[in-house]
Amino acid sequence: MTSRKSIFITGAASGIGRETALLFAKKGWFTGIYDINEEALRLVAEEIGADSCCYGKLDVTSPDSYEAAVARFGEATGGKMDALFNCAGIMYMGAIEDVSLEQQLRTMRINVEGIIIGIYASLPLLKKSGNAVILSMSSASALYGVPDLAIYSASKFAVRGLTEALNIELEKHHIHTTDIMPLYVNTGMISSQKTKAGSLDMFGAKLTPHQIAACAWRAVTQKNKVHWVPTIKLKVLKLLSRYFPLVERSVMKFISRK
Repeated sequence: MTSRKSIFITGAASGIGRETALLFAKKGWFTGIYDINEEALRLVAEEIGADSCCYGKLDVTSPDSYEAAVARFGEATGGKMDALFNCAGIMYMGAIEDVSLEQQLRTMRINVEGIIIGIYASLPLLKKSGNAVILSMSSASALYGVPDLAIYSASKFAVRGLTEALNIELEKHHIHTTDIMPLYVNTGMISSQKTKAGSLDMFGAKLTPHQIAACAWRAVTQKNKVHWVPTIKLKVLKLLSRYFPLVERSVMKFISRK
């Protein structure tokens, strides 16, 4: 059992989740790393070291799987969880008629239901910790719906709304709820896409998992924002859309013609 601060990370076998786990472990935190890909997860655990992490296979869409994972994590941390990082997520690019209904529903199950299930499973441990944090991966696509990413955008709008509501609702339990809303991050999820959305051509995948991990560290330790928006480009677009509401729609229409 550890007395160190602890973080539970989903989607920790690769990309943003992996980099975040490595960073928090380097900073002295105990990391619970979970993913559907148990073999890749084992390699991350070896890199961190057995004294600084626990790990296991997790299907975020299964309440039973999630509750079992949180129970194991709680045994290692003395029944506490200082931070929950909802990082697991999937994406299918393409016009809505070109992406199967099964794939679209899977997106909603993992990106939305997975977070809801995780919050319910983790809440008892978060409450015991005092001054805990729930951090979720949202997206720039939660600012305005993106063509060829309609369902993915919808899932991230849901994350944004959930974050804003729980930021207020869970304040009474001293739990800070926040999210990260980046443009495209250079991960396997992006590079493996068979269809490339126009927004990817326009903005590129210039952010790195390491940069988002650093943002996650600030979000968890500073606790002073509801939404973290990496990159100046996106901050400018967000600011312009506040005063000129048609800007975002014009940009998205332009992208859809590319």
